[in-house]
Amino acid sequence: MKFPAALSVALVAACAQEPPADLARDLDMVARTASVMVDGDVCKRIQTERSMGYMLKEHPKDPWFASDNFDVNHAAYIQTKKTLIRLSRLVSFPCDVNLWMPVPANPPRIQILIRNVHEMSQFWKWGDLHQEIPEEMKRVLAGEGRITASRRGGMVSVLAPVYDSLGAIAGLVEVVGRPAQDPQENVK
Repeated sequence: MKFPAALSVALVAACAQEPPADLARDLDMVARTASVMVDGDVCKRIQTERSMGYMLKEHPKDPWFASDNFDVNHAAYIQTKKTLIRLSRLVSFPCDVNLWMPVPANPPRIQILIRNVHEMSQFWKWGDLHQEIPEEMKRVLAGEGRITASRRGGMVSVLAPVYDSLGAIAGLVEVVGRPAQDPQENVK
């Protein structure tokens, strides 16, 4: 049976996008690689000191005060974003590798500093600049190694530590994928 050219291209593209039978195993492989490839020293330099100063401040008349004053050091941001995108391409299905960094506060909080192309995350709520640290992330930041989580919508996330040059945990990556994509998920 002969298929029209457009249908053949669509079938090939669909097959290339299909997640593997063991999604968690493949995501874990990317997460293990990310722990080695993502530079924690560079990650610590992404957000500017000025921006960190506004992170936890509230303004009585402006609820978006901290968000409006968010800023990054472009060289560190772009270097890390490119690394995260390359890591997401280690698998043949849609996958995001997001960078999460602790926010020094009392109690400690965490922020998703870099999100990627599919905007998948089990932990981030749209619009949140920072949030309470989920239990799985606390375990990774405490040195328990990689953690696999499945909380929402069939997604699978592997959380892995990001190390600085002294071997301390600087932050973590969330390597996330799902068995079936929802192209309308982020349409508001």
